[in-house]
Amino acid sequence: MPDRSEQIQTFLAAQGWDNAARVPLADDASFRRYERLRDGASSRVLMDAPPPHEDVRPFIRIDRILSGMGFSAPEIHAQDAEAGLLLLEDFGDATYKSALAADPFCEETLYTLAVDLLIALHQGFGSAEDVPAYDMARLRTEANLLIEWYYPAIHGAEASPALRREYKALWQAAFAELPPMTDTLVLRDFHVDNLMWLRDRPGLAACGLLDFQDAVIGHPAYDLVSLLEDARRDVPSDLAATLLDRYLKAFPEVDPDTFRQAFALYGAQRSAKILGIFTRLDRRDGKPVYLEHISRVWRWLEGDLAHPALRALQYWFDREFPPERRVTPRPSAAAS
Repeated sequence: MPDRSEQIQTFLAAQGWDNAARVPLADDASFRRYERLRDGASSRVLMDAPPPHEDVRPFIRIDRILSGMGFSAPEIHAQDAEAGLLLLEDFGDATYKSALAADPFCEETLYTLAVDLLIALHQGFGSAEDVPAYDMARLRTEANLLIEWYYPAIHGAEASPALRREYKALWQAAFAELPPMTDTLVLRDFHVDNLMWLRDRPGLAACGLLDFQDAVIGHPAYDLVSLLEDARRDVPSDLAATLLDRYLKAFPEVDPDTFRQAFALYGAQRSAKILGIFTRLDRRDGKPVYLEHISRVWRWLEGDLAHPALRALQYWFDREFPPERRVTPRPSAAAS
């Protein structure tokens, strides 16, 4: 079997891009790698998602859904799904993150555009086959990452079976108490690192979408949480409140209090998951850089746990993680 570099070269040669200059793009918190290919004035992005660790078919599926709805998902110019290789449209370098760093005054413009895109997505999405459900089993498994990785990193010991059962039951009860709402397509990583500012495109097309291969069918509050409670960036509370109101005004049939309960619950679940993921990235994958965001994630988590509907979960966190334990784990020796 050819090695990975030979597979990539064969794929690029078949598309006429084997002589292109190749420049690595930003690292991903997974096994995926990205390169920009340049050949004269033309450019493409190579997604290298090596099996069995990665599977490009979900990306292809969601890309088709988003493009079919008129959103700016990268055009797929070529694919070899078995090899885990895609040749994508190049959106350039203007991520929301870089645009905000260059011009902080564009913050309201960019965030409003992203929220309006979510409104259009949630209003226009009907159904999709072969997209997994964001069900209780998946939500619980994600929340358990805090117990599996962050808890022992802070306490110096594994959580007891009884504590694990209690933690699981609390999440189960909190989600069971949440009134139902019509599900939608949830992109899951809807934040400034995965959004592009395509200034030359009109309307909602100016918001380019990346990294949506983990999309699921679930509650519409989740992507709003991802955007406004960004693990890697502080979002001003007044702007977040304004945007949440903007979203709710687009759905007059939705009870605002119920939606805010969902926002807090999914926010707490997401922050618990991220505390575990960022610790795992350090301990297992040798990527300590993500630990620098732990304190921000705790702030988001504390704010969400303050919702009255999450009182039982708040009690558990107060007991197991009092203020002196809401800290950043020391980087592991493997990551140093």
